[in-house]
Amino acid sequence: MTMKAKKTIALIAHDNKKAEMVGWALRNKETLKNFDLCGTGTTAGLVAEATGLNVKKHLSGPVGGDQQIGAKIAERKIDIVIFFWDPLSAQPHDPDVKALLRIAVVYDIPIATNKATANCVISVSGNFAE
Repeated sequence: MTMKAKKTIALIAHDNKKAEMVGWALRNKETLKNFDLCGTGTTAGLVAEATGLNVKKHLSGPVGGDQQIGAKIAERKIDIVIFFWDPLSAQPHDPDVKALLRIAVVYDIPIATNKATANCVISVSGNFAE
């Protein structure tokens, strides 16, 4: 088995958490430079615009982006998920969100759902086994 040169992080944020994701990405820009980045629609665009980092853009979550990220996890093309979800707002695509969380667990992918866990995950990302 060959190791990838860089780990890939998927960045996802619900509408009420997008500003928080952009702020987190700005504060962690130097660390994030060491990763390949992708994300769902608007989140990927906002992070790329704010940080200048290259973030591969998938569809928006409600129209299939969560499922695209899940498929990349199943293909072992995503190593870490940073998903700032809003637990206090109903999401019309909640089944997709749950499916994404489920596939991350099934494939043993670290998934951070807030700033505290995101900071922990990226700080040790080079130290966990494949």
